[in-house]
Amino acid sequence: MKSGGNKFLIVKADEVDLDIRTQMSEIFAEGSSQWLVFFSKDKNIIAKAFSHMFVLDQFYIAIVNDKVAGVTACTDGKTSSVRLNKKELRKHLGFFKGSMAGIFLKKEFEVPFENSPPNTGSIEFVGTAPEFRGQGVASQIIQHILENTTYNNYVIEEVADTNTPAMNLYKKMGFEEYKRKAIPQKVAKKIGINNFLSLKYGKK
Repeated sequence: MKSGGNKFLIVKADEVDLDIRTQMSEIFAEGSSQWLVFFSKDKNIIAKAFSHMFVLDQFYIAIVNDKVAGVTACTDGKTSSVRLNKKELRKHLGFFKGSMAGIFLKKEFEVPFENSPPNTGSIEFVGTAPEFRGQGVASQIIQHILENTTYNNYVIEEVADTNTPAMNLYKKMGFEEYKRKAIPQKVAKKIGINNFLSLKYGKK
């Protein structure tokens, strides 16, 4: 399934011959370093620790000149888009922090959302490489997903309320907030996020 009408070629990640895990994890580390700082302050270490986790057939990527410009997963809300391996995490983060990541992030990343409605696509791990930001990468991937998957509705869970560019993009594309989860005050102060927002989109 490909889309090439715009600047970026959108493909399923498992259809690409390139070694894309490294590039995908660098994008993930860039976008997630703010709240993974407990495990490491070094984005390169975060990228190496998590490069194993992507379930490629659940991801769409934007490519230009053999570079991954952006990534986004879309699942049925029950299937996991990532699988964490404690051995890999310990290898890069150390035994203690790798073990902690394996326990806590497994709950965060792999457990399906409660009461996931039927025929609803879950859009996850939206990220853009720094050099391609502001060029419409995320919107092109999400639009491709909306046009080329068969779900009636879509959700994006747990968007940080401080991530204004992402919120503006999702609202512009027709997503609406339907739920917010407050962060405990001590944690909120540390990571600079007050609430996680959940958004939904219904095909007309």
